[in-house]
Amino acid sequence: MTEQTDVFPVADTDLSRLRDRLGAAAERGGLLDVAYRTVDTPVGRLLLAATERGLVRVAFESEGFDGVLQALADRVSPNILRAPARLDAVAAQLDDYFAGRRRAFDVPLDFRLSTGFRQTVQQYLPHIGYGHTQSYKQVAESVGNPGAVRAVGTACATNPLPVVVPCHRVLRSDGSLGGYLGGAAAKTTLLRLESAA
Repeated sequence: MTEQTDVFPVADTDLSRLRDRLGAAAERGGLLDVAYRTVDTPVGRLLLAATERGLVRVAFESEGFDGVLQALADRVSPNILRAPARLDAVAAQLDDYFAGRRRAFDVPLDFRLSTGFRQTVQQYLPHIGYGHTQSYKQVAESVGNPGAVRAVGTACATNPLPVVVPCHRVLRSDGSLGGYLGGAAAKTTLLRLESAA
């Protein structure tokens, strides 16, 4: 039971089913702009959010899911509901990725949370192959702006689609990890997963 249901006791599983039904009904009625769900992974629980264009956000629990959802409401649309079905394909591909059965993601992506050079860098990142890494400098050169090493770091640090858009494959020139939105442990886990395949 949750605190919200102390007056009218309802099992959490029943509440979850009710939320899912509301989300599905809103989607059928054209009232849902952003659908979200969470998935458990080896790098912790992830929040996935999608618009009708595609996956718009992947967030680590350390970012604070409530804050991430509020930011989506402010920047995309306040019509946000838990509606797992829209994200079933992404969740299945993440399962395959973490099980070592998938090396690339094949889902529509919505890059609307990034603009300009950041978006250019983020759209380049999937070109770094599974199991490979590049330095921030190499990425800057690859996107045609060799002097923008720091800006590449910022683009990686603000990547709204981590894991799926693999900013974890970008390292410092000396081979050290550099920063990562999900933390150093998560970046290490992803790199080890890919190097073990």
